[in-house]
Amino acid sequence: MSGTTHDPTPSFHFETVCIDCEDAEVMAAFYGRLTGWEITHRDGGFILMRDPRGGAGLSFETRSDYRPPVWPEQPDAQDKMMHLEIRVQDLGAATAYALAAGARLASYQGRDDVRVMLDPAGHPFCLFLV
Repeated sequence: MSGTTHDPTPSFHFETVCIDCEDAEVMAAFYGRLTGWEITHRDGGFILMRDPRGGAGLSFETRSDYRPPVWPEQPDAQDKMMHLEIRVQDLGAATAYALAAGARLASYQGRDDVRVMLDPAGHPFCLFLV
């Protein structure tokens, strides 16, 4: 291929974060309340939601063998594999809103400027100040 440039790096586009859970419908309802996003696709136990402003979406997959993570991690318990970081402008208002949407405040809070919350499936997510 004389005279052409070839980039050996394949094209990647970060599309969604898929979160395993016991019930994808419950998770989609919770994150819909929290973010205002709509469900854009359903396929059996799989649900996709998209941010209408663009960017990566969230998806949820029902798993019959799902085990909720423990926060903070404990020996011989299911470790968390990931958590979402959500930037907010008012930590108190965002925490109250998340609680009203169905989140739980984690019993362990490691920092004053971050609130660790738990979604209905037990996955931690962090609200942090801009």
